[in-house]
Amino acid sequence: MNAQIAKLQAEIATLRTELVEHPLYAQIQTVEDFQSFMEQHIFAVWDFMSLLKALQRGLTCVDVPWSPKGNPETRRFINEIVLGEESDTDADGKVASHFEMYLEAMQQIGANTLPIYQLTEWISYGKTVEEALYQLDIHEETKDFVRFTFSIIETEELHKIASLFTFGREDLIPDMFIEILREMKSQGQENISKLLYYLERHIEIDGDDHGPISLRMMEEICGDDELKWQEATACAKQALEMRIQLWNGLLSPSTSMSSED
Repeated sequence: MNAQIAKLQAEIATLRTELVEHPLYAQIQTVEDFQSFMEQHIFAVWDFMSLLKALQRGLTCVDVPWSPKGNPETRRFINEIVLGEESDTDADGKVASHFEMYLEAMQQIGANTLPIYQLTEWISYGKTVEEALYQLDIHEETKDFVRFTFSIIETEELHKIASLFTFGREDLIPDMFIEILREMKSQGQENISKLLYYLERHIEIDGDDHGPISLRMMEEICGDDELKWQEATACAKQALEMRIQLWNGLLSPSTSMSSED
């Protein structure tokens, strides 16, 4: 493994452990718990697409006339993820983005989709992300999470965008969520099937190759530039801290209080 990658991973190890052991996971057990979780998490599902598109814009050619740009292996990696995230097949064989699949899962489980629809509608009418967030009735931690994502995108600095993508936006939801859903389904709970499919599909298409390729993407972008590696490390740390804050915002008051003792 590249020495700089190993150093970066060592720097963020404590934060990753904090995320893996976050008390939120034990709290989510019922349909109502999943509803509350999804109503905030959908915003992370949504802003991930803009993060991915920023990478596609920076690492592949999206201009006309076209010309080859960057590393062919990295181009393929990014384009494969775009294909999977933007044009996958849902449980019924219908083509849909993962964002749209998540929305369908929310509707099936009875979660409130109004805020995320308001966000996308306002943006389509020309509002900025900040203007739309300001008007939304969602957790402040969720708003701050999205703000951070777009603050990194707006730098247009690929090493920071790639670091957020690689180290801050991996699937950090433990497999225990899937086990909880499978148990609920075995007990006759049918309105969670789309969420279960979404999580299982997400893990399936990630596969074993995306992680190693994303690390090679980091090596290619940062190279031997020590400053870029330092900034990438700082970005990865902040990304994990923002995820922890997002999860903290979802804790019930009693859990939140006990976690601070």
